[in-house]
Amino acid sequence: MKKLLSFFVLMAVLALAPAAWTQQTFINIGTGPVGGTYYPVGSAMAKIWTDSLNGVSANAQSTGGTRNNIQLMGDGDAEAGFADGLSYDAYNGLNTFDGQPQTFLRTLAPLYPEVIHILVAKGSGIKTLADLKGKRISIGAVGGSVAATAAVLLEAVGLNIEKDIRAEYLGHADAVAGFGDRRIDAAVIVGAIGIASAVEPTTMDLVEILPIPPEVVEKVVRKIPYYFPFSIPADTYKGQTGAVSTFSSPNILAVHEKLDPDLVYNMTKALFERKADLVAVTKTMEGMRAEDITAVRIPLHPGARKYYEELGILEK
Repeated sequence: MKKLLSFFVLMAVLALAPAAWTQQTFINIGTGPVGGTYYPVGSAMAKIWTDSLNGVSANAQSTGGTRNNIQLMGDGDAEAGFADGLSYDAYNGLNTFDGQPQTFLRTLAPLYPEVIHILVAKGSGIKTLADLKGKRISIGAVGGSVAATAAVLLEAVGLNIEKDIRAEYLGHADAVAGFGDRRIDAAVIVGAIGIASAVEPTTMDLVEILPIPPEVVEKVVRKIPYYFPFSIPADTYKGQTGAVSTFSSPNILAVHEKLDPDLVYNMTKALFERKADLVAVTKTMEGMRAEDITAVRIPLHPGARKYYEELGILEK
């Protein structure tokens, strides 16, 4: 009799509770390698959403970065993902995504700008971009996005990356070491304001930051629409007494178009209302500004757009 009574009690509980269980929403966030910026920030976002939004359980997944995140979202294995400028090519089916547009991509929020730093060794004689001709320049990994950026930049000043410079394909740490032992004359460094590979050589007084003239920035932006003009504020790096003209591309948090608009609205709002939690993980997230949504070239999710309209950043 006791067993039978327990069974009926259990059935009664199950009958009362299923609605709550079936309304649970799971959000998997594609981020990046554990040692990078994407993963810890994504973990903080997952906590914000899980704590703030009723019925939401979010999780950050370590991945290979933007390309991997786009694939996971396309395969239905992630609802959100961090993405750099490659997302523009993906959405529009360009370059490595030729003929395979990933049109499900939608923007939820701009994260922080990835700024192009042109570092030149002190004593190298490099005063303008034209002076890079014939010099030893670090342009990141072979086939990487930094090398692609360097090629576009050099083309804007009439230089060919294969013929007019001595390219060195160095990672961040190797580029810093290269300045230390004078193996390179310059480096193209792409990353958030305060990136270590710019902080270290400037702190050691090995380099200066070369400005990119506005007319050159304009040429680059016309060619690559996801870039936008940017100014590195004075005193960002040691010895940098004035603002430095350059350009940047936004990192974004992308979501799948299938997500419910009300859910995405609340996800967006929660991130900005608890931005301090993200900044506590890394000061890089101080660069997350709602007004930068106007620089993003991937369509907004309707739920996110509603939030920016409420702020008055976008017109209704």
